[in-house]
Amino acid sequence: MNTILFVGEHARALDARRHSHDHWELIYCVNGEGAYRMESGGTIAYRAGQAVAIPPAAVHMNTGGKGLSNIHLTMDPSAFPFKHPFRVDDDPEGHMGMAFLQAQHYYRSELKRQELILSALGGLIGSFMIVFRDSREFSGVVERIRSAILRNFSNPAFELDQEIRKMPFNYDYLRKLFQKEMGQTPLKYMIDLRMQKAKTMLAAAWTGEYSVAEVAESCGFSDALYFSRVFKKYYGCSPSEFVKRRREEER
Repeated sequence: MNTILFVGEHARALDARRHSHDHWELIYCVNGEGAYRMESGGTIAYRAGQAVAIPPAAVHMNTGGKGLSNIHLTMDPSAFPFKHPFRVDDDPEGHMGMAFLQAQHYYRSELKRQELILSALGGLIGSFMIVFRDSREFSGVVERIRSAILRNFSNPAFELDQEIRKMPFNYDYLRKLFQKEMGQTPLKYMIDLRMQKAKTMLAAAWTGEYSVAEVAESCGFSDALYFSRVFKKYYGCSPSEFVKRRREEER
């Protein structure tokens, strides 16, 4: 999941020595220019309006000249399905940069339950990075699958496999094409959306708004027990344990 663990900034000339992280490191260049030098070989130069993602355990150095200004953050090791560092360009309106700025703002804030906003912003930033990783538009069939998932992921009656098999292409070909363009399989994409919604709903469950069974159904699961197993796999605890921890945190 795209959980934001830390947000900071570089607002001066930068000369970060050889190091690595246990998590994904993302930077968004606000001003100036810099470069990542990878121990495995190669250099990723970047400038204002570009973002760079460095995978866990990748040894690197980061340098930049006078006037450099970066927002940098770390995200959960499973944030991206890629194995290599990559750079992306922001869109002309700077929407990705605004998401980084919002993450910086809310990370510093004392707002209660700020992690909910950071979780949503982490998902947004991760989506920007995946979509902008390749300047090509999604192929037509991938866009059809993606749109169908976005419209129906919270519907327990939605059958993803059937939706894909209705298309005039080989099932395995479509699955691999989706993974190539989106960075994850159609099923993983759908489950991620369901789990993000579940976490947001359960964070409010301590007020008595939702039961676990209601959350499961609202997130596209007809079987509450299966929902609980998937939730625990994602977040390390059952839905009821998650709600209990939220209650204790709010006391």
